[in-house]
Amino acid sequence: MTTTEDFDDFYRDTSRRLARYAYGLTGDPGDAQDLVQEAYARAWQRWRRLADYEDREAWLRLVVNRLSADRWRRIGVRRARTAAEPPPPPVPPPSENTVLLIRAMRSLPMVHRRALALHYLLDRSVAEIAHETGASVGTVKSWLSRGRAGLAAALGETPALATNGADDAN
Repeated sequence: MTTTEDFDDFYRDTSRRLARYAYGLTGDPGDAQDLVQEAYARAWQRWRRLADYEDREAWLRLVVNRLSADRWRRIGVRRARTAAEPPPPPVPPPSENTVLLIRAMRSLPMVHRRALALHYLLDRSVAEIAHETGASVGTVKSWLSRGRAGLAAALGETPALATNGADDAN
């Protein structure tokens, strides 16, 4: 058997038991999966040495124990650090214009909202939006135009002010 096949067999034979063990230590399935994944990654790095061990699974449990203890230690340090720091200053509420814009954006179809966000918030060109969405350039221009018109209607503006075709040249 090759080294890879040996490790694969070892993983198949032990992974469920090790995951249950890690879950028992952490009480959280996500944390347990992270610990098990890290333990197997470390085992793979040392597999030539571990292959000669009499009880390789015991070595994995030891790694999970240490990783779990490190995790708890980091949580304790983080809590102590957080408790020692003053609370962050309160975040000011969004402006009335922001609230109105968000409400108007929510009234638009998702494709229009996405096109507007990509174009105006992330400065993507029409061609880049077309590539990302898999739509044609003409379709993206239509989404932007309809989105701007929908925003203008929702915000009570005249469409002539809200529609600026110069942006579509990108």
